[in-house]
Amino acid sequence: MRLTVCLIWVHDMRIDVFTIFPEAVDEMMTLSVLGRGQESGLLDLRVHDLRMTATDVHKTVDDKPFGGGAGMVLKPEPVFGAVEASNSPKPLILLDPGGERFDQQKAAELAALDGFSLLCGRYEGVDERIRDSLVDEQLSIGDFVLAGGEFAAMVVIETVARLVPKVLGNDLSSSEESFDDDLLEYPQWTRPSDFRGSKVPEVLLSGDHARVERWRLAMAIVRTSELRPDLLELRGVSKEELEMLDEFDISIDDRFVSE
Repeated sequence: MRLTVCLIWVHDMRIDVFTIFPEAVDEMMTLSVLGRGQESGLLDLRVHDLRMTATDVHKTVDDKPFGGGAGMVLKPEPVFGAVEASNSPKPLILLDPGGERFDQQKAAELAALDGFSLLCGRYEGVDERIRDSLVDEQLSIGDFVLAGGEFAAMVVIETVARLVPKVLGNDLSSSEESFDDDLLEYPQWTRPSDFRGSKVPEVLLSGDHARVERWRLAMAIVRTSELRPDLLELRGVSKEELEMLDEFDISIDDRFVSE
């Protein structure tokens, strides 16, 4: 049930974001899946301005690093102050190039929580005391450099939000996507069945749903072997899956076969 006896709407997932660009992040949170999730009460997304507790007239949140060097560093006082004033959910996660690599498995772990918070880094980084004494963990969305953590935060939020029950409106949607069971998603077709001589595979028109599901799994294995062999080498292909591949006259490299 979504309503308590006192008629207060209960959100399934709360995510707070700390940033120096609250308006931009807030606007991105209204788009598509995230907007619908908030409207339905399944998501509670909140944005906090890191300048909210800065005390000087310019609301300064950065300063030059001790020891010299290029760029500016996020100061500890406004960041600690903003987090402590917000009653935001734990864990507090810093988006940082040195963090744990974010992937679908990590998204599933976060989706299982009641909520969490994201701290968007900026400039040349954050004061080390923020890393040591304030945040609970760190995440990176890849080995590349961004100007700040705002877009990284949106990657994390949308990936997690899609795993929250009913946010997509169809529970099968999130369970049949790429990286489910460490496989890329199977290829898809829609109407028309014949487009410029390119036809939809006959199995998809057969009406045999069980065979369609087996074929889709086979195609997911094939696509993963071609595009992300590293994933398939780690996952392996079972004896039962080999038999399924044989059903469709598909062979697979021996290095992918589970022992």
